[in-house]
Amino acid sequence: MGCWLKFVRNSTKSKMEDLKALSKIIGNDFELEEEISADQLREKMIYAFSWLLDNDISKMMNILYRADVDEDKLKSLLVSRSQLPSAEVIADEYISRQMQKVETRKKYSS
Repeated sequence: MGCWLKFVRNSTKSKMEDLKALSKIIGNDFELEEEISADQLREKMIYAFSWLLDNDISKMMNILYRADVDEDKLKSLLVSRSQLPSAEVIADEYISRQMQKVETRKKYSS
């Protein structure tokens, strides 16, 4: 489980705003409900990346490229976390990268 999930599980107003911002960014690549919990978001992303791995790997690669997920880091994570399903590792890294964008935007918007 990515550290981003621990971050947004705390239900403070700021964290809930971060989850909404994260959902909005991810919504550029995937269809999401308006209100979604961190756990639901993660499950949806695992399912989506599982489907993409099986059915449309080029689309998955394009999504990861546009999100600026570090390819070398992802490869390393897939090896080091080989006991986990690949879709789970990919989803966690994708969400983690998108959460970094939320943090960066928050930092420079103030």
